[in-house]
Amino acid sequence: MTLRLLVVASETPTQRAQRRRHAGASSDETYKETLLSLRPDASVETISCVDTALDPPGFDLEGFDGVFFAGSPIDMQNDGLEARSAANFMSNVYQVGVPAFGSCAGLQIAAVAAGGRSEPRLPHMKAGFVRGITATDAGRRHPLLAGREIVWNAPAMHAQIVAELPEGGTLLARSRHTPVEAAEIRHANGVFYGVQYHPEISLAEIAIALRRETDDLIAQGLARAAGDVDEYAQMLEQLAEAPERDDLAWRLGLDDDVIVPAMRLIEIRNFLSFLT
Repeated sequence: MTLRLLVVASETPTQRAQRRRHAGASSDETYKETLLSLRPDASVETISCVDTALDPPGFDLEGFDGVFFAGSPIDMQNDGLEARSAANFMSNVYQVGVPAFGSCAGLQIAAVAAGGRSEPRLPHMKAGFVRGITATDAGRRHPLLAGREIVWNAPAMHAQIVAELPEGGTLLARSRHTPVEAAEIRHANGVFYGVQYHPEISLAEIAIALRRETDDLIAQGLARAAGDVDEYAQMLEQLAEAPERDDLAWRLGLDDDVIVPAMRLIEIRNFLSFLT
């Protein structure tokens, strides 16, 4: 069976253009590449839930086997036009009943659309990697996390979190300062699987993201100078090119759950299996 998949962007046109300049692709384009690397036989289309200029006429969700929400800087705790547009799009996905998956902002969009709540992450943004993600009892039995250890690490870049899951939500994993790292949400006719981290993002992309956030990292006390960020990013790029470099993995404190793509992508692969 050829899967027909939809990747939903929640970056504004300006944000998409900025990410293309820095990383070579917008978040939804990266997601599309990741899906095709796992299922080269799939048909993957993209659409925006915040930019109506990208909405094709006569668009029909019912023709898709699965929907994927990419990450973005969208602020779902504020009732702005973009947040409302994203929540409305996700509400339609729930109503139609197409299974959905989301990373980072995707999880926040799905939670808010079903009646949950998001808020800023404290004490500061999560930048680079989240350590010590821990599965709940429900998560240990859930197909989304099949193949994960009880505790693992993952790429992460976010300043917002899901503070409260909606009715119909099941907490699957948490970490320090982030109460919802993975969840299932059942709402209306649909089901959503999501993670707060970024299994789709490579080490090289994390390096790019860190450099882009240099000023914020310094302002929040996570780095003392731009050179510190650049040195860290350089090590990530070197490890991406030579994943066998145990010396770099040791200095960065990273393990195979992040370095090896097959392990980093477990949740996405599990969701694709769920669709078939």
